[in-house]
Amino acid sequence: MNPKKRTYELIVEQINMLCLEQNLHPGDRLPSERDLAVLFGVSRNSVREALKGLESKGFIEIRQGGGSFLAASKRDTLGKELRTHIEETQAQLIDDMLELRRAFEVEAVSLAAQRATSQNLKAIRHVLSQMADAVDDPEMGVQADLDFHFQVAYAAKNQLLIDLMETLAKRMEENIRATRSQRFTDKNRHQDTLKEHEEIYLAIADGNSDLAKQLMEKHISRIRMELFNTL
Repeated sequence: MNPKKRTYELIVEQINMLCLEQNLHPGDRLPSERDLAVLFGVSRNSVREALKGLESKGFIEIRQGGGSFLAASKRDTLGKELRTHIEETQAQLIDDMLELRRAFEVEAVSLAAQRATSQNLKAIRHVLSQMADAVDDPEMGVQADLDFHFQVAYAAKNQLLIDLMETLAKRMEENIRATRSQRFTDKNRHQDTLKEHEEIYLAIADGNSDLAKQLMEKHISRIRMELFNTL
C-alpha cells in the first residue's frame, strides 16, 4: 500500500486539475495563494509549498509580487502527469469493484443454483439472448450484462443480497461498462464473454452449486487479469 500522501502533494494534484479545467495556457496566471487556499480548504503555507514544488520542476514561474504563471511548454507535461494519475486511480477503482463483486456474486450464484425457479431460469435465458444480440450495440451489451448478474441475485432468493446489489447498481453498471470497453477492443472477446455467462447459466439450471461458484469466480478473476494486462 502506498504511504499516505502529504498535503502539498494533494494540492499539487488539485492545481494540476485546475489548470486543465480552466484550460490555462503557458503564460496564464494561476489564482493567488489566498484564493487557492480558500478553494482547496488548506493553509496558505501548504499552497506555497506546493507552488514551490511546481516551480522547482519547471511547471510554473513565480514572479516576486506578481503571482504564479504556467510556464511555457510545460502545460502538456502537466496534463500528461495528471492523466496518468487519473488513469491509475480509475484502474484501481475498477479492480476494487471487481474484488467486491467476486466476494458477493460467487455466493449469489451458489444460492441461485440451489433456489432458482423456472421463472428465474427463463429470465436469465432472456438476458443471455439480449447479450447475444448486442455485438454491435455496446450500451445494450452493458445493460444485458448488468441484468444477467441481477437475475442471478434474484434467483438466490436472499433479500439482503438483492438490496446490496441494488444499492451498488450504479457502481456495478459503471464497472461493467468500463470492463467491457477494455475487454472488447478485440471483438472476438464478445463471444468468449457470452460463453462464460452461458456456462454459468447452465450450472444454475443443472442445480450444480459448486460448478456455478467456480465459473463465477473464474469469470470475474479472468476480467481482473485481462484488465491488469491491458492497463
